[in-house]
Amino acid sequence: MPLSDLTIRRAKPRERAYKLADEKGLYLYVQPSGARYWRLKYRWCGKEKVLALGVYDAVSLAEARTLRYDAKKLLRDGKDPGAVRKVSKLEAKRAAGNTFRIVAAEWIHQQRRAWDPGHADGVEKSLELHLYPDLGDRPIDHIEPPELLAVLRKIERRGTHEARQRAQQRAGAVFKYGVATGRCSSDPTRDLKRAFTSPTVNHHAALDKKDLPEFFEKLGAYDLHPQTKLAIRFLALTAVRTGELRGATWDEIDLKDAEWRIPAERMKMGEPHIVPLSTQALAVLAELQELNGDSGLLFRNVNNPAKSMSENTILYGLYRMGYHGRATGHGFRSTFSTMMNEYGFKSDWIERQLAHGERNQVRAAYNRATYLAERRKMMQHWGDVLEGLAAGAKVVPLKRAG
Repeated sequence: MPLSDLTIRRAKPRERAYKLADEKGLYLYVQPSGARYWRLKYRWCGKEKVLALGVYDAVSLAEARTLRYDAKKLLRDGKDPGAVRKVSKLEAKRAAGNTFRIVAAEWIHQQRRAWDPGHADGVEKSLELHLYPDLGDRPIDHIEPPELLAVLRKIERRGTHEARQRAQQRAGAVFKYGVATGRCSSDPTRDLKRAFTSPTVNHHAALDKKDLPEFFEKLGAYDLHPQTKLAIRFLALTAVRTGELRGATWDEIDLKDAEWRIPAERMKMGEPHIVPLSTQALAVLAELQELNGDSGLLFRNVNNPAKSMSENTILYGLYRMGYHGRATGHGFRSTFSTMMNEYGFKSDWIERQLAHGERNQVRAAYNRATYLAERRKMMQHWGDVLEGLAAGAKVVPLKRAG
């Protein structure tokens, strides 16, 4: 007779373990301790085997019969239920050890060798804030593009476009590491490239003089990579284009004469350019030497030191500081031009310092030959101005040039 719930409840432990048979190979195994286990006896390739189906009463009689039905169906399909169960357990164990959080932590650990400790901590904190709450405990190979898209849209709704973009980039790096180490088969961020619309950017947004004290205070306090902070300071002090800064090499720097000689092939106008370096700019270079050494590129890609800093590093750094739409790397050139004109420096000196093209070739040659001393004086004044503002000065005394 098939088992009933009443029969099972009345079954008492005995001195030795015994079986209460249901039907079709299902039985309840009763231990002397009173523990009761569901078992299924079946034959596979001519051999008798036993499949564990769970503990009574965590698994009810009805549930045990459903599990028996599933096992019998596997047998009809030519599969060993015990082997299928073993594979499922192995897959579950593998998935539990390959969650997004675990793979991300391993990726960060690997990157710490190349990253500044502060930057690594910042990446880890951003993952904890934005991605781990929804994805941290999910097996990384189970995360599909729609799920990731929903998480990223949530980040953008409660934060900013830049916060979502950083989260998407870091998620992509984790997935790529997962692919490389065999924990997942693809990077779902690749399928989301057209899912978001980038906001319109004013590439020439520039700060006013009154904004600079607060800006430099934020720059000192904000959690940016140290190299990014130095790049922003050096860009402000030299008023060069961001592309010229990103490609700068130590071979172009003459510390003795305090000059940065940019070759013609790296200049927008195709002419070599000399940038006089103020004492403040030289101080930034000294910090860069300690951070990156004094060979190769000044500003390196943190993931690949053989390459230059990403073209968006400075812009996104400014965004993170809260200057989206208010400041850009190029904007420092506008700020420099406006303030140096206010301070009475000649427009020819300012234009030459900005490496703006001169259509009159004779005048251009004259400018290059005669303005270096004047520009050296102007750039030191500019360095002093920024240093004063960074120190908290609210008003910079007007100092008319010769």
